[in-house]
Amino acid sequence: MSIVFSIWYLVFGMEKKKIKSFTDLEAWQEAHKLVLMIYKYSEKFPRKEIFVLVSQMRRSAISVSSNIAEGFSRSTVKDKCQFYTIALSSLIELQNQLIVARDVGYLLKNDFMIIAKQTISVAKLINGLRKIRFTD
Repeated sequence: MSIVFSIWYLVFGMEKKKIKSFTDLEAWQEAHKLVLMIYKYSEKFPRKEIFVLVSQMRRSAISVSSNIAEGFSRSTVKDKCQFYTIALSSLIELQNQLIVARDVGYLLKNDFMIIAKQTISVAKLINGLRKIRFTD
């Protein structure tokens, strides 16, 4: 750890936390928040969409956090990046589904913006994971 980071942690009382589980990853934590948001907002969709758009959106959202978790468990950088790339692909799929939900009137513009903002945050975090060169 550099001297600047050491001073930062001392001044602000922060300790560098070792990541021991996929649940320690900020990308997973934010993806999990996204899953919960999708469940909450999709509850308001018409009943006729339960087995169509609602199901697809929920599966896409769950796929994001699940692939982050699975990537974390992999031992090689190549394998990790593969799962993080799949997570990102599922996130893009979810973004498309959100646009559809907004455009057909199932999501209010404000609700869409809240969820869209979360998807952008998750995308940035996943891209960060994809750029890390893991070492033990």
